[in-house]
Amino acid sequence: MDVNLAELRARVDGSPMSRAQWSAVAVCVLLNVVDGFDIMVMSFTAAAVSQEWSLSSSQLGLLLTGGLAGMAAGSLLLAPLADRVGRRTLILACLVLAAAGMLGSALSRDGGQLGLLRVLTGLGTGGILAAGNVITAEYANSRWRGLAVSLNVTGYAVGAGAGGVLAAALQGGSGWRSVFAFGGVATALLVGAVSWRLPESLDFLLTRRPPHALDRLNGLLRAMGRPRLESLPGAPARRASRIRLLLTPRLRRTTLLIWTGFLVAMSTFYFVSSWTPKLLVEAGLTAEQGIVWGVALNLGGVAGTLLLGLLAARFGIRRLLMVYTLAAAVPLAAFIPVVSLYGLSLALGVLIGVFVNGCVAALYTLALSAYPPEVRATGLGWGVGAGRIGSLASPLLAGGLLDAGWDVARLYLAVAAVFTAGGLLAARAARLPSGAPRSPRALPRR
Repeated sequence: MDVNLAELRARVDGSPMSRAQWSAVAVCVLLNVVDGFDIMVMSFTAAAVSQEWSLSSSQLGLLLTGGLAGMAAGSLLLAPLADRVGRRTLILACLVLAAAGMLGSALSRDGGQLGLLRVLTGLGTGGILAAGNVITAEYANSRWRGLAVSLNVTGYAVGAGAGGVLAAALQGGSGWRSVFAFGGVATALLVGAVSWRLPESLDFLLTRRPPHALDRLNGLLRAMGRPRLESLPGAPARRASRIRLLLTPRLRRTTLLIWTGFLVAMSTFYFVSSWTPKLLVEAGLTAEQGIVWGVALNLGGVAGTLLLGLLAARFGIRRLLMVYTLAAAVPLAAFIPVVSLYGLSLALGVLIGVFVNGCVAALYTLALSAYPPEVRATGLGWGVGAGRIGSLASPLLAGGLLDAGWDVARLYLAVAAVFTAGGLLAARAARLPSGAPRSPRALPRR
């Protein structure tokens, strides 16, 4: 059977999902669940770690940001390697990094060692998240791609949420080190799961053509119930700097809009999740009510990403991104005037989680559809990296503005305005025609 690259991609997009395809999606979701635990574990053990080593607030703050900083670096530096060595290969390497970071954290002797190991864990997690989302998108057909990517994003939130329950149970009997050890073992076990059930990316095999690419591709097509190929379609991919290709005239506008969207969306979520519990306490509520509000925000995030995935099967992801963006602006702008009314502020917190996290999930799907296969992991990785930089900077910027005399209502209104502008701009990013990935030869040189 001889087909060209576009025809093969279109057949996968238009055919029902096979068991092998859903299996690949399930493994990627599981990766995200464990990654969510690995990144948020420091938050759950912070009090015990601080008490054991008598850490100052600034030292503890560095530990809390270490995983996120490593995650940003992994998205920017390691994710582009997935377009060269393979998505599955990078995931396996990054799982080893993350497992080593988690197990090493359980044996750390002081805050400095733990901080470096948290960065190492984040490096691995950043690479896994980018490459795993790419594989998810490539194995899902066009109808279920939005749901598959949303399930991936939801997996991270589920891991982060379940981590709190597990951490409480483990710390009570075995101390904080057992929490890191549990995460390290779970991460290491995923090496076997990925080796057994996660195939290499179809688009990587088609565009990069590693050794035995045709045999591996036909094995995947057979598992998916598709006809085998007599030869590889199209021409081999041109080797070039993936990062440089993101900023060629053809892709530059798309890249800058996607970076803007991720930066604004993740900055908004981390600003809200970092500052709101404290502001609730200052408004007269208890610390426990502030914690409950944070849980409501994350539960809303899980619901929002799942809802977006279901809606994406019927509506265009760009339209959903615009709707979610406009919907998120309302609870953001209305939150401070009702902050002292706990029930209403709790409801608004759920809505903020629903729509802001839904926008993040939409951006993942949009980025994966906007880039051609040969730069897809690089494009998503750098978009997520921009978002992670925003997640690190936004709490600090908010604190600086409050110290400079901004009142809280003005700050939330500014956040709502910036979020709305960024989300609407990102929705204008270019999108590849369905079933027609661009060849590397079609990407102009700078």
